[in-house]
Amino acid sequence: MTSLMNTYGTRTLTLTKGEGSRVWDDQGKSYLDAISGIAVCGLGYSHPAVTAAISQQAATLIHCSNLYNIPQQQELGKLLIDLSGMDKAFFSNSGAEANEAAIKIARKYGNEKGIKNPSVIVMSNSFHGRTLATLSATGNTKVQIGFEPLVEGFIRVPYNDVAAVEAALNEHHNIVAILVEPVQGEGGVRVPAADYLNKLRAIADKHQLLLMLDEIQTGNGRTGTYFAYQHNGILPDVVTTAKGLGNGMPIGACLARGKAAEIFQPGNHGTTFGGNPIACSAGIAVIQHLTPLAIQNVKILGEKILAEFKKALAGNSKVVDIRGKGLMIGIELNAPCADLIQKGRDDGILINVTAMNTIRLLPTFVMTDAEVQELITKVVKLVNEF
Repeated sequence: MTSLMNTYGTRTLTLTKGEGSRVWDDQGKSYLDAISGIAVCGLGYSHPAVTAAISQQAATLIHCSNLYNIPQQQELGKLLIDLSGMDKAFFSNSGAEANEAAIKIARKYGNEKGIKNPSVIVMSNSFHGRTLATLSATGNTKVQIGFEPLVEGFIRVPYNDVAAVEAALNEHHNIVAILVEPVQGEGGVRVPAADYLNKLRAIADKHQLLLMLDEIQTGNGRTGTYFAYQHNGILPDVVTTAKGLGNGMPIGACLARGKAAEIFQPGNHGTTFGGNPIACSAGIAVIQHLTPLAIQNVKILGEKILAEFKKALAGNSKVVDIRGKGLMIGIELNAPCADLIQKGRDDGILINVTAMNTIRLLPTFVMTDAEVQELITKVVKLVNEF
């Protein structure tokens, strides 16, 4: 009998150690982690610099209330502002909390403009978190069932459909923001048209909306630029990130610029643990090691792996599509394929299946050449035997 709530179903694998791109279970078996803790450990497990930063900070000051200045928070905020082109940062403990902050910014922005019941355009098949507001913004009815009434104020349109956004604006006159993932992760690694974000930026400018990008999964080098919107040469008004920022330490950030950066005033928002010294120390170490060269390598490696999969699986009638950006790769099959998760474990590789029929791969940025080949060989084998 377990003391834990049954939120994750039956778990049969117990992991006890990690190093680089590999993890070990309590029986000593090694696995290549092809999802890196769901896009978290981009720098791999037990990274020396991250470990040292956490250890040194833990020996000095683990927690400091946000009633006081926190030097590590100031330093990490400056690093993120410089990387993102934003003006201000708010730190939280998770991606869901970062998105909550973004939604609150949009609501207050609308209310300050005198807009009654301000609403945010969100996308079908999106995923923004599991708090009530972010759950309501999420475009997946499966994760919403049982939690009604949902939070109001979200207008849903199809992903990668600019005309649908324009139609919603013609129909609703209380829209204040657009919230969108540059690449949908939980939705099946959906990569939109190359100019999708550019067109959304133009629409937001025309209608004085906030363009808010959820880069919880796509940020921190995952797609081959520090933030995915940098492929498009645009700036959002708000960008949220988490996952890879702490390489395993819980931390999230909501970054904003211009008018959006001035919305929150004292008393509008807050957190007990967000931006604490130890989490920010980990974030600083991550950014220091996510050099432009390291991020460029993510792009090169992602393109290589994608090309290898397309070559090896060409003509396989079970494969619907192979797509990705950087080290965010999806292989869509023609039937539900969750059984492949266990088959992968049996063969010593950890994979994920999302949208029921898409193998999602989110490997570390530090795979060796041998591990890259192992990833390709084992995933191709899984698909061919499916």
